[in-house]
Amino acid sequence: MLSSRNRSFLKKLGAKLRPSFQIGKSGINENMVQQISDALEANELVKIRVLETSPTDARESSGRISEALGAETVLVIGSIFILYRESKENKTIELDRS
Repeated sequence: MLSSRNRSFLKKLGAKLRPSFQIGKSGINENMVQQISDALEANELVKIRVLETSPTDARESSGRISEALGAETVLVIGSIFILYRESKENKTIELDRS
């Protein structure tokens, strides 16, 4: 669970990102989840856009993906959400552990 301080720090980092993935009319599938997992391992922070044609909204999509990957939802605003998962091999983001 992220503390409010860590969540705020990650929101600031995520604001600079461009969406790496789009969820469209085909929804969330295994291949997309694997690609998001790979991106989280490489970058630790991923921004995803949910298109209007998607069968799920941003909040539901972020919940399903974060649960499947063991990631944390940092932020959901409109059709965009940001996920964080600490990398096992490429750790670049240092969070305050206090």
